[in-house]
Amino acid sequence: MTEVAKDLHDVRSEADGRSLWRQRDFILLWSGQTVSEMGSAVTRVALPLVAVVALNASTFEVGLLTAATTLAFAIVALPAGAIVDGHSKRSIMIICDVLRLVILGSVPLAAAMDVLTIGQLYLVALAAGVCTVFFDVSYQSYLPSLIRTEDLMAANGKLGTTQSFAQLAGPSMGGGLVALVGAAMAIVVDALSYAVSLLAILGIRKREEPPPAPPADEPLRRRITEGLRFVFANPILRRVVACTGTGNLFSGMTAALAMVFLVRDLRVSPAMTGLILAGSAIGGMVGGAFAGKLAQKIGTARIIWVSMLVFSAPQVIAAAAWQGWGVLLFPLGWGIAGFAFMVYNIAQVSYRQAVTPPELMGRMNAAVRWIVWGTMPLGSLLGGALGTLIGVRPALVVAFVGAWAAGWFVFFSPLRRMRDIPQPAAS
Repeated sequence: MTEVAKDLHDVRSEADGRSLWRQRDFILLWSGQTVSEMGSAVTRVALPLVAVVALNASTFEVGLLTAATTLAFAIVALPAGAIVDGHSKRSIMIICDVLRLVILGSVPLAAAMDVLTIGQLYLVALAAGVCTVFFDVSYQSYLPSLIRTEDLMAANGKLGTTQSFAQLAGPSMGGGLVALVGAAMAIVVDALSYAVSLLAILGIRKREEPPPAPPADEPLRRRITEGLRFVFANPILRRVVACTGTGNLFSGMTAALAMVFLVRDLRVSPAMTGLILAGSAIGGMVGGAFAGKLAQKIGTARIIWVSMLVFSAPQVIAAAAWQGWGVLLFPLGWGIAGFAFMVYNIAQVSYRQAVTPPELMGRMNAAVRWIVWGTMPLGSLLGGALGTLIGVRPALVVAFVGAWAAGWFVFFSPLRRMRDIPQPAAS
């Protein structure tokens, strides 16, 4: 790269955050996703409350309902990637929004007609989850066709910030709506949020390049295998998957142990527990807001391992919290973890999007998500078992240290010798 070209690239990189505000199509996608994330956060509160309040569901039935919301990722993520790569990603997103609007809208309608059953809630959770899998895979694969490669870090940072904000504000908003209009009617907000997302996507003018049609005689299994082979054959992507999957395993442990630690060990009230656990979302919002600037200073590739091994290291102080003022150590460590993992996720997603060929984007995203999300429920089970065997505080130390140590996977990879994500060759 010549000095002039390098200077121009640096100027463009510094303006990434500002330039995205002038990109109408990205703003539409971002706005639609923000509203949709808020609506989904409301439903995560309202749907179990419908089962408990309106249908008098048992604890086991509520557990099944919660599991049904994430079951789709384990079942259809891999075939979803192969299907997404062979079709217009924008069209799939539009179809998914329409279906989710109808699926979620069926709950308040059935409740109003007094025909709502727990079986319908299971079907709604599962069907909406399938649509979400297809939408999320399409959405992550669609973004690189909408903006420049050098804008991916800033774009993913903005999207991550609003996602964290939804995680912070959505449950409170959901609780308020449930109190105001009832659990079933609160789900109307989520249904309408998909209508907003639909209108935003319809307003996007830029069209993606039509994907190459897969051979008619090529089995779906072979296309799925191609995505998995691409991820595991790439030495950096392979280490990113190992790091993210391991980090999610130990994060699942902390999620299972945190509430027990706060309520039983630190004697925190249930109301205050919710506020303390919001520290992770606040940290995530800060991480999303500053990820782009940090990447410019540190390097868009280097920050992947720096965020895990440097930024997340102090998170273990959360396990040192004690009753009284010492409880403040928990939200501090919890927020540091949220900040570090948000910066890491933005960086690694941007890297994956930059190095993957368009024809494999959907299968790559699906393969990675299928693996790294699958470790979270295992972590929850491990956290409960370890907390019982050695105590909650020691188990939390293991979880925080394990989440930090996951960063060594990406450190001992070719990323250690790279400063920035490679840019595609100029045409």
